[in-house]
Amino acid sequence: MFTGIVQTLGEIAAVEPQQDASRLHIRGDGFDGAQPGDSVSVDGVCLTVTSVDGDVITTDVMHETLRRTTLSSVSPGQTVDLELAATPSSRLGGHIVQGHIDGVGRIVGRRPSEHWELVDVQLPAELTRYVVEKGSIAIDGVSLTVVAIEDDVLTVSLIPETLRRTVLGRKDVGAGVNVEVDVIGKYVERLLAARLER
Repeated sequence: MFTGIVQTLGEIAAVEPQQDASRLHIRGDGFDGAQPGDSVSVDGVCLTVTSVDGDVITTDVMHETLRRTTLSSVSPGQTVDLELAATPSSRLGGHIVQGHIDGVGRIVGRRPSEHWELVDVQLPAELTRYVVEKGSIAIDGVSLTVVAIEDDVLTVSLIPETLRRTVLGRKDVGAGVNVEVDVIGKYVERLLAARLER
């Protein structure tokens, strides 16, 4: 489990394509104490650390994950959001984030202001039912509050700290983003559907 509070920006050091997977080598600060088997969120995608060499971790990305996320198009030198898994003593500064991506959205607008920026993200249509104004959503692993939702486009407001510390401050209009809706909404839907079936 993660909190959606990005700990550091990392850099893709190398990508090793494999027959039905890919191996990523990621350089970043904050891996002190990381061990093989630990979970790490990379642009919101939960991956398992397979090795640690100084400030570089290695992870394997299976075909299904490549198919469903933006990790299929990462390249050496690219910046990514990184968060190590939460511990029982971690502060839950964001919301419960699993690192299980529900779909890929697209940035369709950016409206900068003096101290913050509104960013519009177009969602896959099947995800809009899980999004509510003032609710939580994770975009590229960043826990954000939905400012507004109209049809399949949601708006989030990014403060200077988020713009500075995450990849969302660097992505242009047209860029793909990993989207994870609030898991609580999915559980509620499932429970209500089971009750209605009875």
